[in-house]
Amino acid sequence: MDKVILSSCYFAPINCYKLLVNSKEVVIDYYENFIKQTYRNRCVIYSPNGSLNLIIPLEKRTNHTPMKDVEISYDNNWQKTHWKSLEAAYRRSPYFEFYEDDFRPFYELKKWKYLVDFNTEAQELIFSLLDIHPTIGYTDKYYPSKDGYVDFRWISPKAKNDKNFLGSTDSYSQTFQEKHGFIANLSILDLLFNEGNNAPTYLNT
Repeated sequence: MDKVILSSCYFAPINCYKLLVNSKEVVIDYYENFIKQTYRNRCVIYSPNGSLNLIIPLEKRTNHTPMKDVEISYDNNWQKTHWKSLEAAYRRSPYFEFYEDDFRPFYELKKWKYLVDFNTEAQELIFSLLDIHPTIGYTDKYYPSKDGYVDFRWISPKAKNDKNFLGSTDSYSQTFQEKHGFIANLSILDLLFNEGNNAPTYLNT
């Protein structure tokens, strides 16, 4: 795909990274209005009980708050809860111990005021660990549509079965696959912790 526009996401689903890897140019929208129940502040992992949503709580906002102004709430210790969930989900996976020190600061040492800052730093870490270098930019205003770009800002957990987004759903080994079967298009963390250095090859299929 030549050019795509995406939302800022919390450890985005695998097929967002397929778009990032296989598109000539990617734009992340910082000026769109925040939409509830999307990947903007949630990621979906494979827990011992099946798929699990990890949701970053947010400060109160209006219905038309642009993504760049959405603030993270720390009224409860969601970072500790998310980290414990990741440990329960992936401690037995082949590569969790290899990468855990890279991810631990997101849950134990640092705090971010704005959701887009957290998401962007998390995304940059994924790029570094996977040694991928997409051509990526960020909007300076809201574009209802952007000439020449395919718009994927609509993606959400509810749209995960849309064939226009899923693309290849070839399986890979998942920790609890024998219990719950293969679950496609989870957070990029699932692919990384299970496939390690093989993850970029999967993203290119």
